[in-house]
Amino acid sequence: MTASEAEQIAGVRPILRRVVANAGLLLGGRTVNAVLGLIYMAIAARALGASAMGVLILIQAFAQFLGEVVKFQSWQTVIHYGARPVAENRPAEFQQVLRFSLVLDLGSTLIGVLAGVIGAIVFAGELGWTPAQAPVAALFMLSIAFMVSATPMGLLRLFDRFDVLAWQAGLISLIRVMGSLVALGFGASMEGFLLAWAAGTLGSWLYLAGSAYAEMRKRGLLTGFTWRGPLAAGLPGVWRFAWNTNLAATLDVAFTHVATLIVGALVGPSQAAFWRVGRQVADALAKPAKLLTPALYPELARLRAEDHHHAMWRLARNVGLLAGGVGVVLLAVSALFGPTLLTLVMGQSFAPAAAVMTWQVGAAVIGVFALPLEPMLVSLGKPGAAVRVRLAVSIVFLAALPFLVAQFGIIGAGAGLAASAGALALGMLWFILRENGTRRKAATPAPESAETSKGDV
Repeated sequence: MTASEAEQIAGVRPILRRVVANAGLLLGGRTVNAVLGLIYMAIAARALGASAMGVLILIQAFAQFLGEVVKFQSWQTVIHYGARPVAENRPAEFQQVLRFSLVLDLGSTLIGVLAGVIGAIVFAGELGWTPAQAPVAALFMLSIAFMVSATPMGLLRLFDRFDVLAWQAGLISLIRVMGSLVALGFGASMEGFLLAWAAGTLGSWLYLAGSAYAEMRKRGLLTGFTWRGPLAAGLPGVWRFAWNTNLAATLDVAFTHVATLIVGALVGPSQAAFWRVGRQVADALAKPAKLLTPALYPELARLRAEDHHHAMWRLARNVGLLAGGVGVVLLAVSALFGPTLLTLVMGQSFAPAAAVMTWQVGAAVIGVFALPLEPMLVSLGKPGAAVRVRLAVSIVFLAALPFLVAQFGIIGAGAGLAASAGALALGMLWFILRENGTRRKAATPAPESAETSKGDV
């Protein structure tokens, strides 16, 4: 180990502490979000029943699916290309990165809303709701405009304002709980609960965007900003980076909203509700560990900007071990108390969701162990590797899903989800190990003499 590598390793511990501290801030907000999320889901489930609740979930899943598909992961672009200009106090270059990411957000917002409105009406029967319910579903698709908040999120992560993100995480569910209570009090139908959920999306977006704007003004980064100017010029590989990170996130949706839609199309809204509720609980249990990921991205970007590659590898490994330990504990909690939790919170009619939830939690825990792998590939400028792995796994998973559901019901879908999570982790690990070997070969100079070699050791 060289002196430089030893110095980098020594600097990993305070960075890891900062990652954990920021994740802790997010955990506070996301814990509130998870608890409140279960509350507004429980209110809607008890008020509407499994069938109407299933339609509500399918409409929301379609909107979230489109929001994720069309949304460029411009927050990653902001961090990847904006970290160095901010560190070196080059506001003009940073504003170009900001302009590029905002154009991506605006364009994807327009496409998402149009696709949602048209799709909700034209494909109503195929998506799980009736033609009579299509107009309200189409109206709900307007909320897609406020699901595209990637740039403000990236800015707040870059500026280390994880406290704002923590508040925002709980705000969306708090508004939905309040709206759901109002809908329940007025005896509202599914349409009233859709309105309450859309209000939560709008309120959280306003808070997030306003906070990011205020933070940039405080730092003087908006002085002289103009919409006119170059977009990609001077940002090498930015379009490829943006497309690859977008594709990786789009494929990730296959493990969430697309699966919900396919289950609903194959076995009906009630089974889709069981699947969605189980996934909600699984995500809530895995959330504490997964919150290390958004805290990890900015730190990896800073280390990359400083060419501290050895510290990047050490940090990713430590985060993986830490998150994996949390994941094992969460799996035990789910296995022991999962069925009781579902019955207590959602009602006896949702008890059948407990079986598939075990598989969903298992898939989430596998993802928790592997969570540093994709941020590492992206930070090294290799998002295409993550895309290739996700594409291969998603194709196999979605192709097998109808067969699994037809033969084994939603339990088959849960088992397929767990297998896919394992394949995804192994694929990304292979690319990480290959990149590590390539970097070490490039960094190792040819030995000049025996004496020189001895001195290096």
